[in-house]
Amino acid sequence: MHLIKAVVEHNDNGFLVYADNYCGAYTRGRTEAEALGKLKGEVQKYLLWATGNNITGNEPIEISVVQRKVSNLQICDADSDVIFETEKLPLSQKEYSRLKTLVIKSANGFEELYVSIPDKNRTTLTERQTFYGHVPRTAYEMYEHTNNVTNYYVGEIGITVNNLPNIIENRINAFERIESTSYFLKNTTYDGSYGEQWSLKKVLRRFIWHDRIHARAMYRMATNIWGKQDIRNPYFFD
Repeated sequence: MHLIKAVVEHNDNGFLVYADNYCGAYTRGRTEAEALGKLKGEVQKYLLWATGNNITGNEPIEISVVQRKVSNLQICDADSDVIFETEKLPLSQKEYSRLKTLVIKSANGFEELYVSIPDKNRTTLTERQTFYGHVPRTAYEMYEHTNNVTNYYVGEIGITVNNLPNIIENRINAFERIESTSYFLKNTTYDGSYGEQWSLKKVLRRFIWHDRIHARAMYRMATNIWGKQDIRNPYFFD
């Protein structure tokens, strides 16, 4: 039996479902059933990305909802503030190292996809505003936005960094600052901006989750323009 532990964040605008035991994997849906129904496929792609392996077709899969949270945010725009119960527990060095490796891997994948796009300023997406501002439409805007959350995320756990222009170097720099503290494996829970709770483990999950949101949008837009032959797909979105 292969168990996927699901965390459900929801309101009248929709559902976000996260795989608690696959850091950063997520789905969305108008209903809980729709979002949960996509989770197996998301985890399969996630495993291909993270390990190069997949869930075998003969292996039974069970999805168990381990946590639910009603949100006041724009779930339909993938805005989220949930902290998992597992994200409040101390981190072992082994677990931290595993998650750090995945976060850096994700940054490398994002860079690989971005570099493969011939024209970083071309888009087929229409202009759209949300409550939180302009939605990135070009590959360049998606890259800048995804990279520039770095100082915000780590700032919510008391770490100050100046963003670097390259997403890989920026992540590595952020980890160096995190690891310069003597207490980071305690995984302290912080009350951050807008009443949102944060921890180091949540930050690591949010990096991968946020990468996947914008990498998926970038990949779909790019392949619609140039086709799939020359656009890199490190996340195995197809």
